[in-house]
Amino acid sequence: MKLGWMSTGRGEGSKKLLLTTLENIKTGYIDAQIEFVFCNRVFGEQQGSDQFLSVVESNSIPVVAYSSREFAKHKRAKSFNDIRVDYDRDVIEMLADFKPDLIVLAGYMLFTSLEMVTKFKMVNLHPAPPKGPVGSWQKVIWDLIESNSSVGGAQIQLATMDWDRGPIISYVTYPLNGPKFEKGWEQINEYTLPNLRKNHGEDLLLFKTIREETSKREPPLLVETLRSIANTDVTIFEGDIFHNGQMLQGVISLADRISRWLT
Repeated sequence: MKLGWMSTGRGEGSKKLLLTTLENIKTGYIDAQIEFVFCNRVFGEQQGSDQFLSVVESNSIPVVAYSSREFAKHKRAKSFNDIRVDYDRDVIEMLADFKPDLIVLAGYMLFTSLEMVTKFKMVNLHPAPPKGPVGSWQKVIWDLIESNSSVGGAQIQLATMDWDRGPIISYVTYPLNGPKFEKGWEQINEYTLPNLRKNHGEDLLLFKTIREETSKREPPLLVETLRSIANTDVTIFEGDIFHNGQMLQGVISLADRISRWLT
């Protein structure tokens, strides 16, 4: 299976997802190769994306980098929504020499246009349980905290225009209670919700714990899903998902496989 990879490469999570996938490709666990990595940042924009791009180059993977920030400045756009289609058309042209069977969106912080998701078969890693919050991983965690959610998780979905709400292929969940979370929930009971972000931000114990537990599960969820697609246990055809030759009914829980990874 020929893979494309798209990421903003903001931090350690993006690197870990790519490196874990590469490791499992090299060992033969996933029958695939990564044809290219696309990043909507270029060298020199941010430290995190610079490190990510360096990892890509060190693994001899072709890099296609195109700054969405500079594109927006050049277009004098008030909102990226106004120029998304134009940006994606440029990206499609830049990727014209590649023929990926599947593109993975892993930490890619831009919404994609209809033209993009029509041109390519794409899956998106989203750090929330099914029917959970949408948006960036930071927003998801705050929404879970503020809604007093009892469940966290992550999912792999088919990328569509219904961003973060595409058909789910696979998922894993975990409870937001028990010894790991007890002190975190006790702490936030001492504060009013509006002050949590202002006074504590991402240093909040509960925030950090949720991020840590989700981050543990994202790489194995992605690896196991890509393995299933590469082995054709899961296939995607014209927007429909098939599992073992039958149209998928519901979603695939990978809890057992991921539990083995974690132990």
